[in-house]
Amino acid sequence: MKDGSQQRTPIITDKHKEVIWAYVLTLPAFLILLMFHIGPALSSFWYSLTKWNGLTAPEFVGFANFMALMKDGEFLHSVWNTILFVLGAVPLQVILATIFAVLLNMGLKGTGFYRTIYFLPVVTMLIAVGSIFRWLYNSEYGLINYLLGLLHLPQPQWLTDPGLLLFSIIIAEVWHRMGYNLVILLAGLQSIPRSLYEAADIDGASIIQKFFNVTLPLLSPSLFFVIVISLINSFQVFDLIFVMVGEHPSLLNETQSIVYKIYEEGFKFYNMGYAAAQSVVLFLMIFGVTLLQLYYQKKWVHYQ
Repeated sequence: MKDGSQQRTPIITDKHKEVIWAYVLTLPAFLILLMFHIGPALSSFWYSLTKWNGLTAPEFVGFANFMALMKDGEFLHSVWNTILFVLGAVPLQVILATIFAVLLNMGLKGTGFYRTIYFLPVVTMLIAVGSIFRWLYNSEYGLINYLLGLLHLPQPQWLTDPGLLLFSIIIAEVWHRMGYNLVILLAGLQSIPRSLYEAADIDGASIIQKFFNVTLPLLSPSLFFVIVISLINSFQVFDLIFVMVGEHPSLLNETQSIVYKIYEEGFKFYNMGYAAAQSVVLFLMIFGVTLLQLYYQKKWVHYQ
């Protein structure tokens, strides 16, 4: 006869309760992600297959929008501008952030102060950053040309010279983003064991040899993250162009990015379906570049 006092296993154990509470606590974040990120992204794919002005019912047109994009010279030029911006901004951000991170990691006094100073632009709104650089670049009373004049150097037309306009925006972007990359890279540098540098000193390695044989390989995971984030952000450049070039429509063709083109088509011309098709192309570009980085990271990223 079985003992009636034998305890039965409860249907809901403590582990089950923990799992249930985990889902309950993550549900609000998931709903926000679904409503403001996943949902709009999926709807963009649908609207890219329609002709829609944002007011009337969308009309399904298949891949007509994408076929039109391939013949749209203005859109193709915005793709080229975006690629040039990425090729200019990302290397500058990563190289400068790496240099300053290495300098701060040398044990200089006031490292925390300098880290704060470098990070301040990151928390500054891009609209404010664009307004600041518009004043700095002003050809008549801007600070940059004033200092160049004191040194008897040429004073370029930063915001009206088509050859300098994109470069001017790249400098503003680098100033704004570099602090974030610097903090990430500095954290990566501080995680490198000092014993490796001591061993390199014993072997007689120079500063340059230690940088390329110790620092860079062990910093590669942080560099990989910084490069991926910088590429994604640079592909989506809009605010700086809107603020710094928006008042000069004649020069906009020299700097118009894909996102700015999406803004124009969607919110100025009300071609929502066409704008959605452009956003899908931008997504595929970013997705493709990110996949390439994930594939090639095995060749140069070294995890401890």
